[in-house]
Amino acid sequence: MTSFRLSGCSALSLRGGLAAATALLMVTSALAADALEREPINSVGRGAPSELNLPQMGEPADAAMSPSQEAAIGASVMAELYQYDYVVDDLEISEYLSNLGYRLVAAAPQKPPKVDVFMVADPRINAFALPGGHMGFNAGLLIASRNESELAGVMGHELTHVIQRHVARSQDDQGGVGTFATWAAVLAAIIAGSADPNVVLAALAIGQGSLYQKQVNFTRANELEADRIGIQIMADAGFDPEGMADFFQRLEQQSRLYGTGLPEILQTHPVNTTRIAEARERAAVIEAGKPRKVVDSLDYSLMKARTRVLATDSQSEAIEIFSAEMKAGHDTPDNRYGLAFALSGAGNYKDAISALKPTLEAYPRQATVMLLMAQLKLGAGQNADAISLFEKTYRMYPSYAPAILRYSQALIETGKPDEARQILLASEQAYGTRLETYRLLSQAARDAGNNGEASYEMANYLYYRGDYGGALAQLDAGLRIESLPQPQRARMAARRAEVREALPRNFNPYAKPQRR
Repeated sequence: MTSFRLSGCSALSLRGGLAAATALLMVTSALAADALEREPINSVGRGAPSELNLPQMGEPADAAMSPSQEAAIGASVMAELYQYDYVVDDLEISEYLSNLGYRLVAAAPQKPPKVDVFMVADPRINAFALPGGHMGFNAGLLIASRNESELAGVMGHELTHVIQRHVARSQDDQGGVGTFATWAAVLAAIIAGSADPNVVLAALAIGQGSLYQKQVNFTRANELEADRIGIQIMADAGFDPEGMADFFQRLEQQSRLYGTGLPEILQTHPVNTTRIAEARERAAVIEAGKPRKVVDSLDYSLMKARTRVLATDSQSEAIEIFSAEMKAGHDTPDNRYGLAFALSGAGNYKDAISALKPTLEAYPRQATVMLLMAQLKLGAGQNADAISLFEKTYRMYPSYAPAILRYSQALIETGKPDEARQILLASEQAYGTRLETYRLLSQAARDAGNNGEASYEMANYLYYRGDYGGALAQLDAGLRIESLPQPQRARMAARRAEVREALPRNFNPYAKPQRR
């Protein structure tokens, strides 16, 4: 477990990153446009991640930017974000955000063809919707939220941008040029500046800021529409409709202390008193004089604590934070969970087990608590107890991806790779939907002595994370195995051809920027 706080992300360095990204946007849009000529292969081979297949909406925006173009842009940007570790690859946090997103989608009047919710490794407060249904939420946003309805309010707002296809509609307003060209340039800047995290995040900020506000100008009508529909969606999903207005009002009040250095979310989502008032009026209509009393899910508080640990500069700092909370009399499940998680990161499994034990006793069927305790026991060398608890969690929640993947990882670590592989391949909720599945399948195959299968699955893992050169290198390594059975060789050769075909013509898969 490592923290994800980006080094050098001060206001000064961010301004430098913005300048660099702006220059990159101007000189590299042609590269990105070529990269987007070819749509990503979303159904290549057996290892393609599945999508949330919902009815596709047809509307005039298709003429300006087709759904396939949106998907191409979004997939390309996501690949770069994955490749340079700006997406938080934490199983429990990812699952929580995804489930929250799906809950909102289920309550939405229209269904997008795809929803992909992810956390961005950035402690600042922001959220954004990329073309193609990708919605990113900074770690700082979850930490800053005071309750689950506030988080759901922001997510409902971003989901409405996706449902209403505001990116494509805005491009149509600009004559069909601005949006696609801008996102192409953003992608190019990310690729070219990926050695510097400030440039990458600044490029994405330009995509959100200049794209949404200046070049295609997410109009007041767009923002109000996202508020109006988003509030209704979150209310229909069972959340407090006041949550969105509460969060934006608190940010608006805090913004007076920032001067020109506004939080990112206020730069990309301008908030004023009129907009907040309209949101409150709509919430009041929905409540019809009967304010809701919504109780936060335990998962919300646990994942908020988990995110706080990951966002700190060091495990010792995280331990101090949660220890102070406990000493102040705040003996809550989330503080115990956060303390145990931080202690585990420092390798202090004995104290971590002691810290988490009361929470597990109070919530013996809470999957995230059970999984953390199982991991602590494994780290402490209590392998039999750990495997038993992993298996118990998996049997109780067979469709919960973290239970599937954590149990499989434990089986591999305790010398049972074949059992792990069987579980991974039999679990549709993990296979094809979680990138970690491919890495574990590769590890299991390697430990079982099947190097060809290991190379194939690792190629899938690297490809979907955006490391195309690494994916091809893995396939080439597998094809060099003299004893590789012919069926495996044919499958691997076909996969290699498909991966290479998905890349732009002028892309060198073996050229990788040097990270500083």
